[in-house]
Amino acid sequence: LQSVQEEDEFRRFWSNCFKRLDIERMSVVAEPKYDGLSVELVYDGGQLATASTRGDGETGEDVTDNVRTIDEVLLRLQPRDDVSVPRHLVVRGEVYMTKEEFEEFNRRQEDEGDKTFANPRNAAAGSLRQLDSRITAERPLRIFFWEIAPSSSSRPGSQWRCLDLMRDLGLKT
Repeated sequence: LQSVQEEDEFRRFWSNCFKRLDIERMSVVAEPKYDGLSVELVYDGGQLATASTRGDGETGEDVTDNVRTIDEVLLRLQPRDDVSVPRHLVVRGEVYMTKEEFEEFNRRQEDEGDKTFANPRNAAAGSLRQLDSRITAERPLRIFFWEIAPSSSSRPGSQWRCLDLMRDLGLKT
């Protein structure tokens, strides 16, 4: 896993992967990076049970009530007909604001004499940590999912299959 911006950086990364793993072939999945707040959602029996932040790396903050207010969060997984819902699914995602929605949000905050935020990431993080979920519900938060945690009951064997499963369950990737 590495963040690269330029072709030569990618070529070095690719070459190092082959050397370190001592292999001749491999598949790679490249995904865009959104700068927001990482969250972990737990679905039991297809129903959203809890949501938390990464916190200090071991203990996160419970943000379940606030995450439930985000339109793109499924309170119940919505699988395609041919997909079975895992008994216990733990997914990781990123809560963020688009730049355009952030700018509009900050304009409204300023007009109302409320605190403005320095950037979309801070606005998303501050919004998710609100004590009153009604305030969170008024903010233009979005989410996308990028990982199925190993603690899930049936985790696919590759990142590509994880992305497919999340999409098949109705989660935005």
